[in-house]
Amino acid sequence: MLVAVDCIIFGFDGTDIKLLLVQRGLKPEKGKWSLMGGFLQAGESLEQAANRILKQLTGLEGVYMEQMRAFGEPERDPVERTLSIAYFALIDIHQYEKQLSNEYHPEWFHVKKMPDLIFDHKKMVDIAKRQLRYKAALHPILFELLPSRFTIPQLQILYEGIYDTTFDNRNFSRKVLSTELLIKQKKKIRPTQKKAPSTINSTKGNTKPISRPFLTLSRIRINFYSDPANTTFPAHHQYRGDAEQRLPAP
Repeated sequence: MLVAVDCIIFGFDGTDIKLLLVQRGLKPEKGKWSLMGGFLQAGESLEQAANRILKQLTGLEGVYMEQMRAFGEPERDPVERTLSIAYFALIDIHQYEKQLSNEYHPEWFHVKKMPDLIFDHKKMVDIAKRQLRYKAALHPILFELLPSRFTIPQLQILYEGIYDTTFDNRNFSRKVLSTELLIKQKKKIRPTQKKAPSTINSTKGNTKPISRPFLTLSRIRINFYSDPANTTFPAHHQYRGDAEQRLPAP
């Protein structure tokens, strides 16, 4: 039996939630769209394999990534019995666009408009989306999809994309600000349209734990809970990598 690692990479470009795919270079299904995947090598941990595959196929490194679950249906790979360990990653598309390699022709697709995928990769993506919603309800991991400075409207667009719903603007802003997660910046963004300037916010340097409800909007209750180990939440860019050990199982 072979052991493979597959990476589900979600990105946000400020408007849409997207999925990074590559065209498979091996038979069977050569040329069809696929998640980033490869086989576990001797002497290599699963994390090392996930980071190697991500770097090799996309050029990306240093991104937020955590293990999701195993997929082991006997017939999932028509060539040989293969157990796949799936990881999901979160990135700000604009931050990493220059790092993206073109060797394997990676391409971003809107999560609602992705092409047919090989094997059971669509099932992996569907489960990853549910897992992401669950994780986002417990901890502010969605900040990994944003630049270090962003506006509340940008944050609202992100949450509406993840939960596939619409939030009331004023209610969303009030709820977000009440968490004290954000640091208000003096600089403002002046849009080209005739709208009021938007305040830029940042999570950098904010390590205060969250212990009260975050959002209760449009039938979806989203809560940020304090850490089970009674430790604080690291700031943006420091939070990366330790979420899995501190989150309860779904």
